[in-house]
Amino acid sequence: MEQAFLQILQDIGEDPTRPGLVDTPKRAANAMRFLTQGYSLNIDEVINGALFPSDTDEMVIVKNIELYSMCEHHMLPFIGKCHVAYIPKGKVIGLSKVARIVDMFARRLQIQENLTNEIANCIIVMTGAAGAGVIIEAQHMCMMMRGVEKQNSVMTTSCMLGAFRNSQSTRNEFLSLINN
Repeated sequence: MEQAFLQILQDIGEDPTRPGLVDTPKRAANAMRFLTQGYSLNIDEVINGALFPSDTDEMVIVKNIELYSMCEHHMLPFIGKCHVAYIPKGKVIGLSKVARIVDMFARRLQIQENLTNEIANCIIVMTGAAGAGVIIEAQHMCMMMRGVEKQNSVMTTSCMLGAFRNSQSTRNEFLSLINN
């Protein structure tokens, strides 16, 4: 990967031997490995057994989870927040694990639409929840820094599964609570 970044520097007309760039290929490769670490993670290691028996059947929401990902079309960042909700059915997941699930999928080359669905489906599969809802609001550097250069645009995606899809009142409760 270092060699690829060295080639990129040369291709844009830079001198990779100048002092500020000597270690850039190595730093850029390390940064890319970090930004795409989701490929090396698996869900069982991420959750690490943090599923606990619970009698609650009321909605659980973790909102405003910071989100950093990279679009698969331009390999530029998109940054925003993710709101995750689920209705437990016999077990709950550790609070920090919800954020870790978001990070695991976000740290891959992605489109926001798929990322939203992957998180919601993972919550359902891993917890057996009666329903899950995920909303992501993000700003995309591929739209802000290049192309149409629209600085204030925000993309919002949602995925509603189970009770969140089938019950208008459940969906409305979720939407109401994340907007408070």
